This record gives sequence, C-alpha cells and structure tokens, in this order.
Amino acid sequence: MENKKKLVMIGNGMAGVRTIEHVLKVAPGLYDITIFGAEPYPNYNRIMLSSVLAGGTGLEDIVINDWSWYEENDIQLYTGDPVTGIDIKHKKVKSASGREADYDVLLLAMGSKAFMLPLPGADKEGVIGFRDIKDCHTMMDAAGKYRKAAVIGGGLLGLEAARGLLNLGMEVTVIHNSKYLMNRQLDPASSLMLQGELERQGMTFRLECQTAAIEGHKRAERLVFRDGSFEKADLVVMAVGIQPEIRLAKEAGIGTGRGILVNDFMETNVPDIYAVGECAEHRGITYGLVAPLYEQGTVLAKRLAGMETAGYEGSVTSAKLKVSGVDVFSAGLFEDAPGLRSLRYQDEIDEVYKKIVLKDDRLVGAVLFGDTTDGSSLFSLIKSGESVAGREKELLLGFPAGKAEGSGTARFEQMPDDEIVCGCNGVTKQMIGEAVAGGCRTVGEIKACTKASASCGGCKPLVEGLLQFYAGDEAGEGVKEGICSCTKLSREEIISGIKEMGLSTVKEVMNVLGWDEPGGCSKCRPALNYYLGMISPGTYKDEKESRVTNERYHANIQKDGTYSVVPRIYGGVTSPGELKKIVAVAEKYNVPLVKFTGGQRLDLLGVKKEDLPGIWAELDMPSGHAYGKTLRTVKTCVGNTFCRFGTQDAMGMGIKLEKAFERLNAPAKVKLAVSGCPRNCAEATIKDLGVVAIDGAWELYVGGNGGIKVRAAELLCTVKTEEEVIEWTAAYLQYYREQASWNERTAHWVERVGLESIKAALADEEERKALVARITETLSYTTDPWKEIIENPELRKNFEPLGGLQTVNERMLPR
Repeated sequence: MENKKKLVMIGNGMAGVRTIEHVLKVAPGLYDITIFGAEPYPNYNRIMLSSVLAGGTGLEDIVINDWSWYEENDIQLYTGDPVTGIDIKHKKVKSASGREADYDVLLLAMGSKAFMLPLPGADKEGVIGFRDIKDCHTMMDAAGKYRKAAVIGGGLLGLEAARGLLNLGMEVTVIHNSKYLMNRQLDPASSLMLQGELERQGMTFRLECQTAAIEGHKRAERLVFRDGSFEKADLVVMAVGIQPEIRLAKEAGIGTGRGILVNDFMETNVPDIYAVGECAEHRGITYGLVAPLYEQGTVLAKRLAGMETAGYEGSVTSAKLKVSGVDVFSAGLFEDAPGLRSLRYQDEIDEVYKKIVLKDDRLVGAVLFGDTTDGSSLFSLIKSGESVAGREKELLLGFPAGKAEGSGTARFEQMPDDEIVCGCNGVTKQMIGEAVAGGCRTVGEIKACTKASASCGGCKPLVEGLLQFYAGDEAGEGVKEGICSCTKLSREEIISGIKEMGLSTVKEVMNVLGWDEPGGCSKCRPALNYYLGMISPGTYKDEKESRVTNERYHANIQKDGTYSVVPRIYGGVTSPGELKKIVAVAEKYNVPLVKFTGGQRLDLLGVKKEDLPGIWAELDMPSGHAYGKTLRTVKTCVGNTFCRFGTQDAMGMGIKLEKAFERLNAPAKVKLAVSGCPRNCAEATIKDLGVVAIDGAWELYVGGNGGIKVRAAELLCTVKTEEEVIEWTAAYLQYYREQASWNERTAHWVERVGLESIKAALADEEERKALVARITETLSYTTDPWKEIIENPELRKNFEPLGGLQTVNERMLPR
C-alpha cells in the first residue's frame, strides 16, 4: 500500500472513469485512486439523459459504474464535493467541503458545461441548459407546473430536449438560427424530412431566428427576437453548444486555450498533470462525442501504466443517433462543394434518405436518415481512405437482395478492428473479439465486460453478429439472456425453480439456480425478493437488504438527500384531526414544504433521515407507500354524496378499495381511481385500475397510464354491486401479481398479454374466487412497515445520520 502512487482525478464522468477502468486493467495495484465528483451520483451515461427526460429510463438505468464498483476497486470517491483549487507546488487539491488530497499524478476530467447565450434575462428562473441529471429534474418539475417551453438550438441536443418536454406534456417551440435543423450533421434534404417528422410529433419551429432577450418578472415569460416578434415560454432551455471546464486549470497556471492544452499523450504543460475528455484541447480541437474521448483515455491509461504506446493523433468523428425516434447517421463531409461528387437515394413514402459523398474515388462523407444499417461500414471506408471505384451504387443502396444471404461473415471479416460498434460506450470490434477470446459467450457477458449494448441498445444486433462470428457454435444457446446479466434464467424459469425446489431465500435461489454473479445485482435482488414473497406470502421473510433505498427507509429520497413523507389519506378524504397532526409534525420537525399531491394527499418534503421514525410515530397514520411497488393511491371525486351529476358513492367505494388493498406488494406501483359518473373527474380511465359509476352499475377499466406515455385504460367488465367491484379488483390485481414481470406496469403487461386473455382468465368464476382467496391470504400477512421500526430500537439505529459529507465507503457500510 505504501508503494502505491497517489492518483487523484477531478471529475467523475464518462471519459475520466473509462481511463481509470483501463488503468485498473493494464496496471492493477499501481495507484491509490481518489476521485472527486461535483454531482451526488456515481458515474453515469450522459448520452442517455434524453431517455431519462423522455421517461423511458431512470437514473439507475444509466449508471455505468455503481457505488459497489468503486468499493471493489478500492477507489475513494467523494460525490457532491467539487474541487475548488489545485496547488501545483505542493501537489495537492482542495475541495468545496475543505478536504485536501495529495497527488503524485493528477488527472483533469472535468468535462464541459452548457454554453449559455449572454442574453438579457438569461439569469431569470426557468432558463437552463441541458447537461446533467439536475437539468432533467428541473425540466420535469417545470412540466408539472407550466405549459409552454422554448428550446434555443435545433441541433441534436436541442431536439432531444424538445422531444423529452413533449413527452412531459408541454407545448414546445424550437428556435434555431439556421434555415435547417441539425445543419452541422444533415444536408437540406434530410433535414427537411426530419423537420416534417418532428412537426407530426407535435413540435413547432422558428427557423432563421435570432433571440434578442428573455423577458419576464422573476421568471421567464417570453422570448423576444431581433425582428421584434416574440414567443411565450415558461421554460427556456438553451442547447446551443458546450464550453470546456477550464477554470481550475487556468487559475492553477496550467496551459489553456478553448480547453486544457494537451500533447499526443494527454500531458499538460505541468509535469504529472494530464487532461482527458471534453475539457481537453488536442491539436486545436475539443471533442464532444464519446468515441474520441475513449480513444484519448486508452492512450492515457497506457501512458499512466508506463507502457509503450503510440500517441493520440485525433479522431475522425461520426454520429449515429436516434433523434426523437428517427434513426440518423452522419460522418465526414456531407455538403456539396467543388471537387466533390455525391449520390442520393430518397424515398418519402418510407421516410428513407441516403447520400454518399466522394472525392477522387474515395468515400469522404455520408448521411443516412431512417435506415442507418450501413453506417458503420461507410464510416470504416471514410477512415480507411481506400478506393471505392465501381462500388459507389452498391455503397449507396446496400447489398442487393440476392447477396444478402450469407454475406454476414464476409461483412465481419472486412470490418476493421478499430471500427466502433457501440457508439455510446466507445466499444470497437477488436474489444468484442478480445472479450470473446477471454471467455464471453453471451451478449450479456459481452455487455458486462465491455459495456457494448448497455446503453441505448441500438448496437445489440451487431454485437450478436460479432458474437456468432467470433464464437461460432460455442455461442449456441448462450446467446439467451435472463432477467439480468447475473443469470441466463427467465422469470418463468426462476419461478418454476423456486416452486419445484422449495427455495426460500434470495441467496438460496442464486446458489441453487447457478447465478453467474454470486451476490446478484440491483435488478435481480428486488425481483427475487418479490417473487419469493408472491409465491409463499405466509412463510417468506421479506429481505430488506434486497429492496431499493426508498423501500428500505419507507420514504422517497429526494435529489438533495432529504426524504419525502406521505401518510395515507384514504380516497383523498381527511379530517380536521388528521390535518392538525400533520401540521403539528411539520412545525416540530421544521419540514420545509408541505404540498398537496396529484393523488389527493399531503406530502411532507425535505425531511431528514434521522427524523423519519419520530415523524411517523407522532403522525400515527399508515404510510401512503408513495415510495413502493405497491398500491399508491385511490383517487376519488365526491360522487353522489354532493355532486348533482353523481350516480354512485365514489368516495365510499374509493375508501373501501384503498383499505382493502393497502400494503399489497406488486411488480410495480399501482394507482386506482373511482369516478362517480361518466364525466370521470377522478381520471379513472388512465389508471392501473379505474372504476366509473354509471346508472345502476360500475364499469371497471384496466391497463391505463397517466404518466409520460399516456395509455387509455380498457373496459374489463361491468358489475352491479360494490362487492363485485371488490371481487373483480382483487382477482385482477392478483392475476397481475402472479403473471407480470418485476418492474412491469399494468399498462405494459396488458399490452403484452392482451386484454382478452385476462378477461378469459377472470371470467371463470372458480378461478376468479381462487385468485381472490390468494390475495386475501397475502394481505392477511401485511402490516404497516413503520409499526415495527417505531417499536424496535435496533431498527431505529438504521436512521441515525453518519454525519457530514459521506464517502462511497461510508455509504456502503452495513447498517
């Protein structure tokens, strides 16, 4: 340990951590590594932020290296603690919290920040960039309060932000200073096709438009343009480019230009200080795409390991992207110019456009829209500079149909080793070949080893093809993937194994069923915990350590590390006594914000972890389970109790449903609603299960979703009595519990299995009553989670603060 050199890295982003990964591979044990990150998260894939904003993924889905990776590699990680100064003379850095760390080698990997146009009013509330998780949260919050958004910038980032805001329900206008969208990647023809598709999706555009100012009182209210026109906007997102983070380097006396100046080995002008990624400037160029940054990291890792290596000579860049659901590829030169020849294919029926650009029989550029299958092959030819004389039309149109069969092997043989297969993670053909040579025989194993296909998944077919190319028959059945990379077993095989062998714990399932990763992961542990409890509700002891953070602490963790407490308010109906208790607790514990939720409840926001047991004890109210994969809320209107249009007692029905099914564990969160008449004020037809009163009967709707991807519920049945409502609801929920995959919402489940198959299963009275009996048994074993914690001093110790800023090692301590 004493002989290790001290390596300190400033920044915890993709390029820097990829460099550290390479160092650990080629020189394990050489460095004692410390990393300072400005954000309160482990290393995550910034490319996937648009997916988080669009609602397709969560933060946990885009994490590249989770907390345990740092611990397993003895890396000291400080998150939420940016470095504020570098002392070159004494070789140490100082952070915002006052920490100091000595270094032998310093790696600068601070990345970049969003470029904010210096417009009057740019400092108002509601004006942001789009660069990190915090920006995603800001946009999501704004979408819940405001209606109109404007995105300045019609490039890739701007269009991704606009698509996400559309999905969040906002009206979106994109302002762009060029005549064409993505004008740095697309020619006019492909740009117009893209614009047409995005307009059909709901975006509006103001092109060749220059913003002069942002107006409003405290918050942005409208954009004013140079021609005197204006556009109303409650949220303004600037997506006009990035600026390398160079302040620290500049203040310390390290050479800077637009970025931190480095040579071919990523060395700065100061000995033992290196820079990599978006903050680095190499030969006058700063890069914002992943592949060049990973190429820099590979060179630097070998240099840090003391290995002979050729220097980094710069990168030819390409972009293979999915813009708002449309596949786009661009590389090299794409504009018409003297000395260049081009071939085009345009099909506006199937929305496909292809263009290749040639110079002296060499391919120098390409644009593909709608069909990007040949993008990687074209990019290889651009980089190689070989003659394509006589093959031009074949390159444009792809292999003729008669040659397609059997051409796969030839394709992979001709593919250069350095061709990028996974653009999100910078994985080349050679890296996949090395992974297979090292024993990987499944796509999941290749993903775990190289991260190929771990992000957007667009390269998975190519990875599968390369696996077959390298492994041949040895790949065989191994191509099959299980519920996660830890196992090849499907949900059905796992449940069957649990039942047949009488397995009773998560660890036992992993051992007996042969998990590849003995400890499992954050995806399979919660799934196994649920399946075991669903199969044996009376005997299985819930494993708290296999639940996510929110469920372990029975509160929603917020982005600042505090928690949100939501007591259950049945059917949205409360009393003066309950309200007084909530007020008293909020005042006693200095709760910063109390908010009415969309589920007709009160949310206490900003609660400290150590205050959670005391708050719940003094509330003496059941948990609303706003954090769990369980019944969240039952929303109601006032029904015929007060409303002149009401036909049934919606409040009474809602309260009965909520009391019947509270604390019910499910594959995913479940929301219910009851409307007292077809006017549907409780929005019952966009819930997991909604009940709508009609004259003399009740309609039950299932599979709805009112979130980012709205889905209207479908009519399951019509019944006469409240007892039948409870019976059919119980049977439906239990059937969902037993048939759905872990983390699968009812909307996705109903779409997957089909409503008719569900109706057929529940129409059998004997089977329906058996389902009701099983859910009744399960509910008989459930208790409010806070009762046990409040009454058990040992459990309450889990909520004691660790004190101050926490390192990853402190956070990982067993509690």
